[in-house]
Amino acid sequence: MMAVDVGGTFTDVVAVSDGTIRTAKVSTDVQQVDRGVVAGAAELGVADATVFNHASTHGLNAIITRSLPKIGFLTTAGHRDIPDIGRSWRPVAALTDPSWRRSFGDAARPLVPRYLRRGITERIRADGEIHVALDEAQAREQLGVLRRCNVQGVAICLLNAYTNDVHERRLRELVGEELGDLPVSLSSEISPLAKEYARASTTLVDVFMKIIYDDYTHRLDAGLRGLGFAGQLNFADCTANLIPAADAMEAPFRVVFAGPAAGTVGSAHFGRLIGEPNLLCADIGGTSCDISLVTHGEPFVNTTFELEHDLIVNALSNDISSIGAGGGSLVAVSPSGDITVGPGSAGADPGPACYGRGGQQPTMTDICLLAGLLDPHGFAGGKMVLDQQLATRAFERLDTPLTFEHRVRYAWDIGLNNIAEGIFNIAIKQGIDPRDYALVAFGAAGPLLLPALADLVNVKRVVVPPHPGLFSALGLLSADQAYGLSQSAYTLLEPGNADAVAALFESMEARLRRRLGTQTDVAIERAFDGQLVGQTWETPFVPVPAGPITAATIEQMVENFHQAYAERNGNRFANIPVQGVTYRLRAVVPTDKVAYAELPERSGAPLRPVGTSVLRFVADAEELAQVYARDDLCAGDEIRGPAIVREALSTTYITQNQIARVGRFGEIGIERIR
Repeated sequence: MMAVDVGGTFTDVVAVSDGTIRTAKVSTDVQQVDRGVVAGAAELGVADATVFNHASTHGLNAIITRSLPKIGFLTTAGHRDIPDIGRSWRPVAALTDPSWRRSFGDAARPLVPRYLRRGITERIRADGEIHVALDEAQAREQLGVLRRCNVQGVAICLLNAYTNDVHERRLRELVGEELGDLPVSLSSEISPLAKEYARASTTLVDVFMKIIYDDYTHRLDAGLRGLGFAGQLNFADCTANLIPAADAMEAPFRVVFAGPAAGTVGSAHFGRLIGEPNLLCADIGGTSCDISLVTHGEPFVNTTFELEHDLIVNALSNDISSIGAGGGSLVAVSPSGDITVGPGSAGADPGPACYGRGGQQPTMTDICLLAGLLDPHGFAGGKMVLDQQLATRAFERLDTPLTFEHRVRYAWDIGLNNIAEGIFNIAIKQGIDPRDYALVAFGAAGPLLLPALADLVNVKRVVVPPHPGLFSALGLLSADQAYGLSQSAYTLLEPGNADAVAALFESMEARLRRRLGTQTDVAIERAFDGQLVGQTWETPFVPVPAGPITAATIEQMVENFHQAYAERNGNRFANIPVQGVTYRLRAVVPTDKVAYAELPERSGAPLRPVGTSVLRFVADAEELAQVYARDDLCAGDEIRGPAIVREALSTTYITQNQIARVGRFGEIGIERIR
């Protein structure tokens, strides 16, 4: 089995064979991302792999940076400003800022400029009846505008199309006649859900992903096949469940946020092995820190997520909070003279100053090098040599009267506090007590930074899993293959509507069975999103009993809703009728998962350090830290800080007031000395 997690700075590839885990880390080629993937696959020998699981931030980065193709947007006449209007929500930080503007409206960085958003004369009512027939002549005129503008794809989102898709399907035919064979996405197919804005933004993202990933997928597949790979190529979705590549490209909006989700799934799988069901997961790479939550062994899943503030995608996703805090986070001086860290990043090119690739600003990586935490000759598995003099000069160039020592120390403290604030915020958001949770530290910089802030967030302990620098890629080998469908249909849940609900589920299951193909012996789970009549927002993932949908089933669905509502909101309103909004099906095909070898217990000579390092800037005084090699660790070993544990693609820092204990699967559990 092989998997790859493509990040903005590095591409991580892992291979698992006969219980042995092998890893490769290569720089991401931002101009042609598949090159790094194929290079890593070649290094590990992909010819013998049966599956190759893929997650990437390639499409996400294209949206964030607006490196997007030109597409057209067709909607009902009078509603072409749906993408600009959005939900008219403001982030908390902007509630009192009169100058705040949405980041993707026409006033700033539009996904689709207004002249490419065309109104079509037609109207479907909320009950699915045709109120105004499609004016095909007028539609052809609008398509003529898009043809003259040389669009590369078209997104179609008509009002109430989720109840009746006849006009959207006809418009797709007209696009083919007028514009040729372009990528086209229909909201009624990829996101047949209520609420026009979220459906429209999801459809737009889907078209972008089709254009971005189509050529990429073909190049990647050809590159892997050229290396002798004959297995199944899978893409991970936003919950890190696996989808065959061909199926994923039918609705690629589902893979836009797959990379961060893989780490959450990998953490949940590893947590089950070590008996830690409650986890705060923090993946710190070169650019960002992705924070997520696992409770009772399961990731917290949302029905939608935001790529930017108010840029909604209607896809199931692990709830992940990303902050601009990583090894490449830039250290700067604000106009008021304060030291700042992030959210800007040096990225892979030019990278931190110590890389010697032209970077002029200091970063967190430069701090760790100057502090004595990083081995300048062992970085990235020995593939890079870090230059301490360049890191020193970068800090000396900062325009501040602070001494050199204070510049580095303050930047270290601020960088840690930025990450701690992000972790604490997600704990508050989900209403959990961090003292009941272990903090999983992964990503190349996670084990380096997170133990030092354990006391700031007051977690039970910090867990550094095996191969933390490539743990998200390992997460892709911990996931199941899953298929899902959802459909909105506002239905009052009362016994008389049992046949309507049954017909909807039967239609959805028939579509899902067609997607499953020969995999017929698969259990299908049913659920629905419901609301109290009169409410605007839904309570998601309410379970639906197995078996035929009868009047008794409807009564149980209502009871399940009230129970889920009470657990989520703390109140129960049993006298208010319940309305089903969105109905969901999910089929899971179990797959082989990565197995972590158990470490032997130590016998004979005790664990000995391989060296020492003088630590500066990370404590009130210089400290002498013992340095250990992770390959030398055995189950049951204990290491008292200050200490450093080095491995090929990561470094773990154990502070002076901490003790680390090695578990049976090679995990390093770090706790405060009591």
